[in-house]
Amino acid sequence: MDGSLEKLTQGVPAEIRAAWAARHGEAAAERLAAAEDFADAMKEATTPPNTTDTYSKGWKVWQRFCAEQGLPETEGTRGALVAYVAWMLDRGRATPGRDGGRGYAPTSAHSHLTAAIVGLRERGRPVSKDAHSEARARLEGVATQLAKAGERRGRGKAAAADLDSLHRIAAACDGSPTGRRDLSLILTGFHFASRASEVSGLLLADITVHARGIKVAVVTGKTKRSVRTVAIPYNNDEPEICAVRAWQQWCEIYGRTDLTAAAFPRIDRWGHIGGAMAPDSVTNAVTRVARRAGVPIRWTGHSLRSGLATEGRKNGKDPVNIAKQGGWAPGSKAMLGYMQLADEWDDNAAAGLRRSGGQ
Repeated sequence: MDGSLEKLTQGVPAEIRAAWAARHGEAAAERLAAAEDFADAMKEATTPPNTTDTYSKGWKVWQRFCAEQGLPETEGTRGALVAYVAWMLDRGRATPGRDGGRGYAPTSAHSHLTAAIVGLRERGRPVSKDAHSEARARLEGVATQLAKAGERRGRGKAAAADLDSLHRIAAACDGSPTGRRDLSLILTGFHFASRASEVSGLLLADITVHARGIKVAVVTGKTKRSVRTVAIPYNNDEPEICAVRAWQQWCEIYGRTDLTAAAFPRIDRWGHIGGAMAPDSVTNAVTRVARRAGVPIRWTGHSLRSGLATEGRKNGKDPVNIAKQGGWAPGSKAMLGYMQLADEWDDNAAAGLRRSGGQ
């Protein structure tokens, strides 16, 4: 992308181009239109693929709703968006969920609503703030009613990885290539509070060994803060769950010297090593290894991310440093939610209450 505005395309609606031409002349209107196209190209180039995929899937849900209701898909009016929210929570799923129902979980409905609003804006039909706010308010209202009725939809928050379970996993992983890879993947991912997509995107060049541990360059983060380089020190107190030692043992078996190779590749049942694991494969590996090790609560790929925040809080780590390690913004609601898992018993307002004066 060279920043040139010479090429004019048809991304700007004709009525807007005409208004620009009336105000500033045809030449200036062409330059403004080309600048809009360039901005769109910049956005596309810098938007993470998983975000683009989420918006694409969400737009298809909006299209299904509009087709079913006989509404134009390029009109995000207040009424249409409120009806969309009600439809999603009632019967929006194309196939039944795990509970047998066709209504989306509120979190999924929220994501699809956002995707519809983004899609409308991209198509030159921005949604008014009032319409947007009304739809979100109705979604939150229905979500509250569902919670009061005891109805639970979706998978809920991922179970947080904990140190006791990491020890179980370390004991269950053997010395085979798959066993060494799995242990290194889980311990490394846990210690930098990884998303599955971040583990999937790591190359050998991204993990470097230093005198006091390893450094992990996370270049596939979803946000500015999650693109980061973090240090993981040796754990000499509990070497069984030391991410540095696990990484070194995996590298000895892996044996690759090409630094552009995947840090955690696929391995088939015969031990053949392939290319990078997809994010879903990372999640499946975490779930499989935890289940095999006898971890009582089902782990997902996100368990590693929530686990570091939870265990870091239990061990008295500074929330600012936890945020840096995991690529959260300071005061992130998601991070604080994970920390509450540690605080609900240890820092409970109802714990240890006693009468003043020792009576």
